[in-house]
Order: sequence, then structure tokens, then C-alpha cells
Amino acid sequence: MNPGWRLATILREPSASLTFSAKEWTELFAVARAEQMAGTLAHRLHGLVLPARIKRLVEDALASSEQVRMAALWEAEMARRALAPLGVPVVLLKGTAFAAAGLSPSAGRNIGDLDILVPRESLGEVEAALMAAGWEWVKPDPYDDAYYRRWMHELPPLIHHERDRMIDVHHTILPLTAKITPDAAGLIAASEPLENGLRILSRPDVLVHAVAHLLADGDLAGGMRNLWDFHCLVRDGGTEGLLERARHHGLAREMARALRLSHALYGTEVPSEYQRLGLADRLYLRRLTARDGWGRQTRRPLRMAFYVRSHWLRMPPAMLARHLWTKYRKGYRPVG
Repeated sequence: MNPGWRLATILREPSASLTFSAKEWTELFAVARAEQMAGTLAHRLHGLVLPARIKRLVEDALASSEQVRMAALWEAEMARRALAPLGVPVVLLKGTAFAAAGLSPSAGRNIGDLDILVPRESLGEVEAALMAAGWEWVKPDPYDDAYYRRWMHELPPLIHHERDRMIDVHHTILPLTAKITPDAAGLIAASEPLENGLRILSRPDVLVHAVAHLLADGDLAGGMRNLWDFHCLVRDGGTEGLLERARHHGLAREMARALRLSHALYGTEVPSEYQRLGLADRLYLRRLTARDGWGRQTRRPLRMAFYVRSHWLRMPPAMLARHLWTKYRKGYRPVG
């Protein structure tokens, strides 16, 4: 079995791991680490009768994921304190949002940067407040800085000079150059408050954002984790109203594909019309599971194709060619 599919199989049915050989266990955790899903895997395995060595791995991964969760929530609190005086809505996104709201994808989930969504008209004062509180720019290159500010859906990333933690400040969920233009104001208007004054997206919009991030804005790197988030959210809340909300944001096709992929990879319960894969769906699954037993990426031509596709989605052809040539001259080489 392909190592990526093996990880998906164990996430679906953890008890299937109980007959694993030492080699299969090693490959399972290698792929999970590469996909930043070691904590998620550990959460799924917790409570099973495991070999002593694997039990220690599970306990270590759970402890590490708890530390990550606490650090992410503290970083969100620091951002809240910095931005509270502005009186603008601050919506948590992705992993920090799951943790803050206690949503099921947060169980064992790795959380990287802090991602927030604010109104576009408030970007200037939000950036100024964060910099006054100790965050500073990450992108020293004038081209990269200008590219973010003119064309992207977020400010150039900021990092705190003491805590070494990054924050991505979004004003929408897809680049401004993309063909799809979600209703950013609608996302914020429908968001729901948390007890501390921060906000999270509504349940349908959490799934819409997950779909946008997975299928409309990238090359599917980290896609197994993102699709697991999607699976958990659908498992908990069902699919009612999802297509209508996705259609409002211009993401109905992507939502339908995510339902098919999630059903195929993780066994998500979806309506019958989303249980049959097309040829393109099978290519997506091959990209999602492109790992060997060491956790290394495989299927380089396919990964390159999805890398090019990700930029094609983001910008018109002439702009894409100019951007890729500029990055190439600066030494950037995609797909290792």
C-alpha cells in the first residue's frame, strides 16, 4: 500500500494498525510527521493496546501537540490585546480557530502561524498596531513586499521579535488576482464571537475557507492535513447548506470536489452524488498521497503540474510568466 494511503487508512480505522510490522510503524510515523499530522495520528491511536515503543511515540506526540495548542492560543491572545483598542472584528482562521473554538480537527493538530481575517479597510491600522506591539516584517525583498500588498489576500507576514511567532493578516481568503472572488465582507459579517472577543467563521464558512485553501489557492502541499480538517468538520456538522454557501462565495465546484476527495480518502459520509470519483479527482488523490516510506515527496512531475496550476489559479498568464521569471532570477526553485 502507498504510505500516504496507509496513513489515511489508519486515520479512518486506527485498529487496522494493530497487526503492523516494525517497518510499517516506522513508515506510518514518517509520513505523519512529513504531513504535520503526527499529533493527529497519535490522538487517533490513543487508547489502543500498542507496542511499548509506539505507545511512547504516541504519548510524546500528544504532549507536543498540547504544547503547540497552548502556544497558539497564547499568540492569539497577544494579538487580541494588541488589536482590541482598534475596535475592529478579528476573525481567527485555520488551526488556531479550531483550537479556540474546541472544534474536532484541533485534536492533536499541528498549528503553525497565527492567521487572522480583518476588514480590508482596517489593514493599515491593524499593521501599525501589531508593529507597535513587537511584530516586524519578514519579507525584506521590495518585490515580495509589493507583491503581497498589491495582489495577495494578506499582508506580508509579520514575526514577533521576542516570541519568534508569525502572524498572517488576511483581508480575504483568495488572492485579489484569482478568478474566484469570495465575499470577504460576508465572511466577517457572518462570523461568530468567542468569549474573549475574538471571532471565528460560521460553520459553513469554516468549510468554505478550508476548501478555498485546499483546492483554489495552492499546490496541495499539506493537503492530507487540510482534507482531514474538512472531513472532521463535515462529520460533525453534515453537508446541509454547504453547496449553497460555497456557491455564494464562488466555490461550489471546489466544495463538490472536496466532498468527493474526503469520501475517497477518509470515508466521509457524503450524499451519493459525491461518492463517485472522476479522472481529475484521481490525480488529486495521487498528489495528496505522494510520499514514500521515508516521508519524502514523490511523483515530482505531478507535483510540478500542481505547482504551476496553483499559480495559474492565482494570476493571469502574462502576470504569471513575469512573476515566475522574477522569482527564478532571484534563485527560487520550486518542487524539491
